[in-house]
Amino acid sequence: MKSLRLLFAFLALALFPASAQAADRLVLAFGDSLTAGYRLPPGQGFAPQLEAALRKSGVSAWVHNAGVSGDTTAQGKARLAWVLASLKAKPDLVIVELGANDMLRGLDPARAEANLDAILGELRRRDIPILLAGMVAAPNLGKDYARRFDPIYARLAAKHKAGLYPFFLQGVVGNRSLHIGDAIHPNERGVSVIVRGILPHVRRLLTSR
Repeated sequence: MKSLRLLFAFLALALFPASAQAADRLVLAFGDSLTAGYRLPPGQGFAPQLEAALRKSGVSAWVHNAGVSGDTTAQGKARLAWVLASLKAKPDLVIVELGANDMLRGLDPARAEANLDAILGELRRRDIPILLAGMVAAPNLGKDYARRFDPIYARLAAKHKAGLYPFFLQGVVGNRSLHIGDAIHPNERGVSVIVRGILPHVRRLLTSR
């Protein structure tokens, strides 16, 4: 009987680490339509494609889609606390992808920076790792707007000690075959390009803690 108890104890110890290691990491994808998967079939948006890529690369994680089409940085700031409260666990990483709608509407970059600063500050206060996904101004907005808008992401990432993916649409902009037709939102293939680019940054932040 004693030997059986020892055997069961050994099996429990041998199996428990595997199940513990298999516990999913929670990634919160917090953004606008680029995160939400605007006009894409189920399973083809940013969150599900990133989750699949993480699992394929050996990182057991699930990615919660908290993208809302049309959101500005102000609207993201307003709903952040509610989104965090709605989750069943504290995120292991939050990907913040906001600012595109501020830029497309020509809103003051200083306000966008202030809103993002508040979002990152709240996440940092909660000790939640951050990956900030950057955006760049469209050429038609002019050089002055770009000069004020483009640097805010690197500046905020440095201030809040956050990870930085400089341009969320890297490799997609300008390639019509990667857009749904509006020259803004990526199609399924475009999302896969985004995921391929951002994946190493996400993996590094998830596995460094």
